[in-house]
Amino acid sequence: MNLFRKSLYPLSLIYDAVTRIRNIAYDLNWFKHQSFDIPTIVVGNLSTGGSGKTPMIEYLLRRFSNQHSVAVLSRGYKRQSDGFVIGGHKTSVEDLGDEPFQLAKKFPHVKVAVSKNRPLGIQKLLTTHSSLDAVFLDDGYQHRKLKPSFQILLTTYASPWFNDCVLPAGNLRESSKGKNRADVIVVTKCPDDLSNEEQNKFAKQLRINVNQNLFFTSISYDSVVQGDKKMQVSSFVKKPFVLVTGIANPKPLISYLDDLSSEYTHFEFPDHHFFSASDLKKITSLGLPILTTEKDYVRIGSLLENVFFLPIALKFLGNEEKFLTSIENQFC
Repeated sequence: MNLFRKSLYPLSLIYDAVTRIRNIAYDLNWFKHQSFDIPTIVVGNLSTGGSGKTPMIEYLLRRFSNQHSVAVLSRGYKRQSDGFVIGGHKTSVEDLGDEPFQLAKKFPHVKVAVSKNRPLGIQKLLTTHSSLDAVFLDDGYQHRKLKPSFQILLTTYASPWFNDCVLPAGNLRESSKGKNRADVIVVTKCPDDLSNEEQNKFAKQLRINVNQNLFFTSISYDSVVQGDKKMQVSSFVKKPFVLVTGIANPKPLISYLDDLSSEYTHFEFPDHHFFSASDLKKITSLGLPILTTEKDYVRIGSLLENVFFLPIALKFLGNEEKFLTSIENQFC
């Protein structure tokens, strides 16, 4: 935490008090919250961005969307539309936001919708698609107007909640006590070789409840970069390229590319950044192939040529079947 953010700590105490009172009000039913007859499964976090919510949603869709009729509901952060919007042939990344648009393109058989008001969004989904078996919510852990049937809480291995404090001095949207609402806790972006001993040590620091299940996952990078054509990663990185990132935490990707002895120039932009003409001019000024993330590709891929993205997937470090069973049980 830098000196400036430390100076904001008194404001964090106020923010913490307000969010605690709000949570107590919902826990005691002083504030109304709405539940639904179908499973509503939230994937969320306590911190601001970068915990791997979308890879988790993709993981769930790969494993359950072929057996069950499911939908995804997101806020659609930084979208340029208002109200409830459901993805279709004519919707754009500006309509849905980058991550929901990415999901809609990758899983065309899944209904992907955006709505700032989660209960209203679910109601509208059920009005038009009454046969849905479940709704996965990409983010929404702090959206207490919805009373979900199951909650998956994510925290990154590098920036766990026990090493952080609430906004604005820290990055937590609420205190670590918010973890108690979760049914399952998943530690994301772990080293592939994380030992059982290291997992147990980390678990103690999380201080989860005895009725909560804990899982550890890592990021798996594809062996092929994709774009207008496909190319083996090993071949792509043999020549200089431009790396473009507009995500919350590009460090894991940078480490992966560095381990491959890649030679690249990195242009880093804020999370969910929509690229301007001057951005595009800077990116193309070197005349090199462009590598970006899949989330960034949906915003930049149609604007430039010779652009590639590196797909990622979530990988469990053990106990995967136990996790899948906990989700499958929600459909019973």
